[in-house]
Amino acid sequence: MNNNFGFGPGNPGDPEDPDNTNSNENKLPDFNELLAQLSNFGLNPQTLFAAANSAGSVGPLISPDVLRDVARKFISSQGERPIGSQDVADSQVALDIANTWLDEATTFPALSRSNLPAWSRRDWLDSSVTNWAKMIEPLADGMASALTNVLKQTPLESDFKSDMEQGMAAVAPIMRAFMGSLIANQLGTSIGQLAVSITGANDVAIPLFGASEARLIPENVAKWADGLDIPVDEVRIFLAVREAAASRLFSHSPWLSGYIQEAITAYGAGIKIDIDSIQEQAERALETGELDINNPESISVAISAGLFKPEQSPSQDAALEKLEMILALIEGWIDYVSTKAVGDRLPSYPALSETLRRARATKSPTQQLFATLLGLEVSPRKMRECSHFWFEVESEIGLAQRDQRWEDPALLPRSEDLADVNKFLNSTIVPDDLSGLL
Repeated sequence: MNNNFGFGPGNPGDPEDPDNTNSNENKLPDFNELLAQLSNFGLNPQTLFAAANSAGSVGPLISPDVLRDVARKFISSQGERPIGSQDVADSQVALDIANTWLDEATTFPALSRSNLPAWSRRDWLDSSVTNWAKMIEPLADGMASALTNVLKQTPLESDFKSDMEQGMAAVAPIMRAFMGSLIANQLGTSIGQLAVSITGANDVAIPLFGASEARLIPENVAKWADGLDIPVDEVRIFLAVREAAASRLFSHSPWLSGYIQEAITAYGAGIKIDIDSIQEQAERALETGELDINNPESISVAISAGLFKPEQSPSQDAALEKLEMILALIEGWIDYVSTKAVGDRLPSYPALSETLRRARATKSPTQQLFATLLGLEVSPRKMRECSHFWFEVESEIGLAQRDQRWEDPALLPRSEDLADVNKFLNSTIVPDDLSGLL
């Protein structure tokens, strides 16, 4: 079996290879094979060459335009409807009620009323796509660099070293464009899935907008309410409370966006590709029928499913733990504050909360996105633990100091701190009188 899976050159020492010679040409990458492989992945080689030529070895790998096009195709396949005047009026009423209730549950002030309290699916996509590209760019860059390093580390005979290096210099930008296109297609589809399921601008619980104004997506609110046998007005208010709570948190804590991207950058920087391990995985998959080298769809599915995912380093594990914790803390805060704000005002609140919990347990599109791209799954249990954490913090130090925890990431807990909130608070609160420490 040929171990040169993927883009590797053929075996120059194979006596049965009719094209085998000792010329320099056989030591260089086979560009015809490269083009064929790129086409197998459903990627247009001409597009990749254009991207490689314009970006070279630097510049962004993930194009917002590509993400938008892929996501729009998914949205169109699911259907979409424009926003009507009644959608705007209903959304504004629900958000006004939500903000009135939230004033008693958090010190973070409401944002000024938006002229656009209701968004269509496409409105959300077009407004968020640039920041999605920026957020995931470090991952694509890390994967592209790892792939290029594999090519550069190919053993070379001294007689052909110079020619081979020139060939690799030509291939490297194409590899970057290839990896960028591969991730852009995966991410674009995931964003499209989000656009047809989220109920508000900030429902993904990730800061994606410079001004995190609260907005509802009426088409998805109606879809979420379908079959619940609960008045749609109550459902709308329930979702509006969560949306408004998220918008207040993100507006008050602008550092969150950079913090999340730093974790993704740290993960991407640690990506290493063990070509021997990948070849072994490929051979096993071929033998079991999980992978069919003659079936392009099978190859794409294998990559998307993480068949060739490299082992994570300790630094990557730490980055994922950091990312999981901040996402769980955000969700937990939104959960707790929303519950406190609603109180007993909505008779259907317990049923609506249970519906939300069930949806999380079956993997939301946001969780699926991070699972696919990073291998990260934020467990519903961790979110519940963080929601209880905020309850305990408020019980110990009050509502105002609870929210002050979002001033600095150093004031937020790590996973191991959730088990003993008092100990954590004592370790992070500086006494007013420092004389006793001298």
